[in-house]
Amino acid sequence: MLAAGLLLNKVYPTWFQPIQFWYYAVAVVIVGWPVLKEAVESAREGDVFSEFTLMSVAALGALFIGEYPEAVAVLLLYCVGEAFQDRAVDKARHNIESLLAIMPTMARVVNADGTYREVKPESVKKGDFIEVRPGERVPVDGVIEPSPSANGHSPRAAQHPTFNTAALTGESMPRTIEEGQEVMAGMIAYDQVVRLRVVREEHESAVMRILHMVQDATERKSPSELFIRRFARIYTPIVILLAVLTVVLPWLWSLLSPSAVYVFSEWLHRALVFLVISCPCALVISIPLSYFAGIGAASRVGILFKGGNYLDAIAGVDTLVFDKTGTLTTGDFQVKDVVGLSDADLQTVALIEQSSNHPIAKAIVAKGRKALGESAAAGVSENRDVAVRDRAGYGLEATVDGDEWLVGSTRLLDDHHVEYPERVEKEARTFVVCAKNGGFIGIIVLSDTLKDDAREAISGAKTQTSGSRFRTVILSGDKQALVSAVAQEIGADEAYGDLLPENKLAHIERRQAEGRRVAFVGDGINDAPVLAVSNVGVAMGALGSDMAVETADVVIQTDQPSKVLTAINIGRRTRRLVKQNIVLALGVKAAVMILGLFGVATLWEAVFADSGVALLAVLNAMRGTAVRS
Repeated sequence: MLAAGLLLNKVYPTWFQPIQFWYYAVAVVIVGWPVLKEAVESAREGDVFSEFTLMSVAALGALFIGEYPEAVAVLLLYCVGEAFQDRAVDKARHNIESLLAIMPTMARVVNADGTYREVKPESVKKGDFIEVRPGERVPVDGVIEPSPSANGHSPRAAQHPTFNTAALTGESMPRTIEEGQEVMAGMIAYDQVVRLRVVREEHESAVMRILHMVQDATERKSPSELFIRRFARIYTPIVILLAVLTVVLPWLWSLLSPSAVYVFSEWLHRALVFLVISCPCALVISIPLSYFAGIGAASRVGILFKGGNYLDAIAGVDTLVFDKTGTLTTGDFQVKDVVGLSDADLQTVALIEQSSNHPIAKAIVAKGRKALGESAAAGVSENRDVAVRDRAGYGLEATVDGDEWLVGSTRLLDDHHVEYPERVEKEARTFVVCAKNGGFIGIIVLSDTLKDDAREAISGAKTQTSGSRFRTVILSGDKQALVSAVAQEIGADEAYGDLLPENKLAHIERRQAEGRRVAFVGDGINDAPVLAVSNVGVAMGALGSDMAVETADVVIQTDQPSKVLTAINIGRRTRRLVKQNIVLALGVKAAVMILGLFGVATLWEAVFADSGVALLAVLNAMRGTAVRS
């Protein structure tokens, strides 16, 4: 209608001009009804001076002074900007809500007699056994169990099923998961039938927690968003007051100075130009959209930000601190050597370690059971008097059949004044030291391997961050020699070992007191306090503890430390887009506003400074939906 009206006014002005008011009034109602409705609803809720009020007043005022095409254009460009915004939001929301689409609607529960029944996933209970066939999605979180043999009695040989995890992690590479390890809902079985023991009910599954975290993230505002909202509430009434004064002050001056000529329509026109220019919709629309787009883009590659404020925070970090075990290393320990311990001692240590969920403890338990035999190990545990006390950061103190045992780090033995060989401290390998009745008896040597991208995480942080101020640090409870060796291998700037959880916490707080902005990356339950106190806490979500995932601000679903760099890049790109939009909106508005007060800028320039700039800002914000590693 706008284009047709402009054409008719040029070609057939004689008959069109008398009806053009009504023609454009209809166009204003059609295109501006959502804006006018929003202005009325905002006023009813107490927000009288909203950007919708400014838009409505400017459009109606333009109609009143005869600037009909401008009245339509100011609303039309705004609606086009809104349409682009909706498209960008839908694209970002699709990245998030696609998590729901991956959830299967059926679970195959294995009955006690070996038969199956198909039920809805929400009906499956913790402890149930389910079967997933090749090509099917896992309905709930579970642990891989040995499948029965053809006769239904003895288990088959150990399986190593492969799963497609792309829906959760964004990674196309299939992942092999061993028996006893956890499989998350939404993964797809590739090559064989898999039997799982359910460890979480459907509403507690990892994918549902992810969905809730990301949906909640859109409600957590960044500092920039909060500032713009507060700015708009103060700015809008000031602008309306200035527009009124633009009309009233020249009139008052004409009363005091007889030589002054006051033309009401001219000053009203300038006031309307001022109103249209000053509308803050470019900022109010584009800045929240930028953060929403960033959150959606990150979720598509398995990085979950719990709020736009954390996108802002991670963009400003200058110190990247990693836990070692399970974060930079796989956490998949194996016993390589047993020195000084008899088979009976090893079995006792394995019995003590059964109470711990630490990866090292699981490796020792597996070694002890293998040495004794699974069924025999169960019999031994039933017939022995065992009392265990866990000392976080030290190890385990236990009483077994009246004997006092110490199993853990050298700190534990130091605390009990037990002497041990000096070489234990100097070795750059993982040891568990053992003492019985106050005397050192031996060590268990374990091995852990670096994750494939651990070096990339450190080298990438140095490459992608400018300036020598950025630091990479490793904090660990392992011995200093081992931590230093890992740091040297992957190129970390600093490494600190022999740390208790409270020591890690103090280390982070000390760096923050020095003015540094710290991102801590960890995975264990003992990392939860450090994740909470850091400027940005990043948890490894696939293998990390539930407490670490709940406490962290950002969750890396792929367990890849290098994804922290992707998270930082997304945060920085989002912040860059926000700054660009702020400069664009305020810069153009200030220039045209000054021109408008002096009568140089027309309503067309005002329309561009408002709705045109808003449209450009929205298009710029949409670039945040792209993902770059």
